[in-house]
Amino acid sequence: MTIFIRLLSEIDKSASLLEAIQDKNENYYDVDPISFLQIPGAPFAYWVSHSLRARYLELPSVEGNGRSVKVGVQTFDDMRFVRASWEVAKDSITKWVPFPKGGAWSPFYSDVFLEVNFHNAGREMSEFKYMHRQREGKQHRAVEYFFRPGLTWPRRTNGLSFRVMPRGCIFADKGPAAFDAHDSSETLLSLCAIVNSQAFGLLAAMQLARTELAQSFEVGLIQKTPVPDLTAEQRTKLASMAGRAWSLRRSLDTVSENSHAFLLPLALRTRICAFDPPTIDAELAEIQSEINEIAFNLFGFSELDRAAALRPSRSTDEYLSEEAEDADDNEVDHSAAAIDQTDALLSWAVGVAFGRFDWRLAAGEREAPAEPDPFEPLPAKSPGMLPDGGEPFHPHHGILVDDQGHPHDLPRLIEEIVARVDAEVPGDVRRWLQRDFFPLHLKQYSKSRRKAPIYWPLSTASGSYTLWLYYPSLTSQTLYTAVNDFIEPKLKQVGQDVGVLRTKGSARSRDDEKSFEALQALELELIELRDILLQIAPTYRPNHDDGVQITAAPLWQLFRHKPWQKILKDTWALLEKGDYDWAHLALAYWPDRVREKCKTDKSLAIAHDLEELYIEPVSTVRPRGKKTVGGNE
Repeated sequence: MTIFIRLLSEIDKSASLLEAIQDKNENYYDVDPISFLQIPGAPFAYWVSHSLRARYLELPSVEGNGRSVKVGVQTFDDMRFVRASWEVAKDSITKWVPFPKGGAWSPFYSDVFLEVNFHNAGREMSEFKYMHRQREGKQHRAVEYFFRPGLTWPRRTNGLSFRVMPRGCIFADKGPAAFDAHDSSETLLSLCAIVNSQAFGLLAAMQLARTELAQSFEVGLIQKTPVPDLTAEQRTKLASMAGRAWSLRRSLDTVSENSHAFLLPLALRTRICAFDPPTIDAELAEIQSEINEIAFNLFGFSELDRAAALRPSRSTDEYLSEEAEDADDNEVDHSAAAIDQTDALLSWAVGVAFGRFDWRLAAGEREAPAEPDPFEPLPAKSPGMLPDGGEPFHPHHGILVDDQGHPHDLPRLIEEIVARVDAEVPGDVRRWLQRDFFPLHLKQYSKSRRKAPIYWPLSTASGSYTLWLYYPSLTSQTLYTAVNDFIEPKLKQVGQDVGVLRTKGSARSRDDEKSFEALQALELELIELRDILLQIAPTYRPNHDDGVQITAAPLWQLFRHKPWQKILKDTWALLEKGDYDWAHLALAYWPDRVREKCKTDKSLAIAHDLEELYIEPVSTVRPRGKKTVGGNE
């Protein structure tokens, strides 16, 4: 037997050490180290009972009994192969596939907001990895599990959290997945309840009780963690509880406008049904508590086991916290629930004005669709978006403008939309749009290191005149439309106003003089804006597969928000340099360079549908022949 003294959570360690030795209190453990061998990796899990360590031998592990746990796809270039769901054109749905990729802690439910390029079974990505990463073979691992329903979790986050993975997904290496051999929803949901319990989390954490700082919930660790066998009755009950928890967490996401679950902003959400986040959180806590109690009993935790196991441990909690700080996808939640209600309402109204969202949900003129099954494939549009064929609030061609009196004046449309749904029009909407909206929108539509705003303000140098472009409607004709339908008529109007004031000559009043100077300055800025757009337009060939950042890069100088402008300017420099030659925009601007690269890079040739240009390298390896008895071939 060996004596262990546990002082990780004690402040005065010297005094606590002495007390533990003298009194043999709760910090004193007398354990046979041989028992550590019962746990994979033989960690020093001395603070739990022998019977709890023995669960690893007595109970089946997650891997087995029809269950499989797999690691997913690693792209090695997310900028190229991964997009936010709102960046992808809906007619490219067969090319871009939902891609669970870790993320923040969120048990039972988490929206899958990323998509991965899996066109032609992912050939472009396979060739890229094969050519540039010296990977053996071109087959994606775990490909036979793609598109199946399962559970996924972030490998690196502050706390273990499993969530439903709907059908139709390809899972990532940072978002591994667990499967049932029969794809049974009940089996998967009951497993989701068990693996989100404190008991399972503690048994998994026991394997992490080592001296290394870097720890994460890797596939091998989850595979080896024990789970109890369930009766049919237990499975049904746990599945029902997990399904309810999924539904509750999803309901909290119905106020996040870039979520697949979005219905309405928080200020209008109760018009569909009762919605009270504190009440929802309270019910979630009750469900979690009941699941914890059931799981403790199923795993055979004694009262002493629970008390000892739940004590804080530097070797688990703090190590995981440190690891989470460096996790690629462990991010702050920028959902609409965390945004000011007024901002969220006005942002939704912008979406209605552009034809993205359906105002009729808030007005009671359209019923919300029924809640989907947890494992149902993700919809192409959220329930709050304008259905295909639906009549938009305001017909347009993808461009609105901040120009008082104009038929497509965005601030006026926002006010009309808010009034139409019988909500109070808040403050100075035009000022909000000019100063506050784009920074908010950029933050809201930035996730997993992707910055992908879809409403683009292209402004004159002083910001006195702004065109708002809608990224999903962007075409090669958009810039010409902006010039012909907006800037040229505005220039004509300003020129006329300048001419009237000019003819007054010395009769101009002080106010006339100020207006005259302002109009002359605006005229010059409009001419500059027009000239820049006309300079860009002939070679501008936007393609939504390139994503927001690359598509917006040629327009970088027309964005006045400095952080976003810098991102786009840097992106444009990398495009010019040739770092993003996989982009369709690169082929449009530098066709000779890109086509030349396609000759030696098959992944680029596939990206641009130019495989006929690719030249297979001549093999330098001499094939082995059949040797004769004398040793000669």
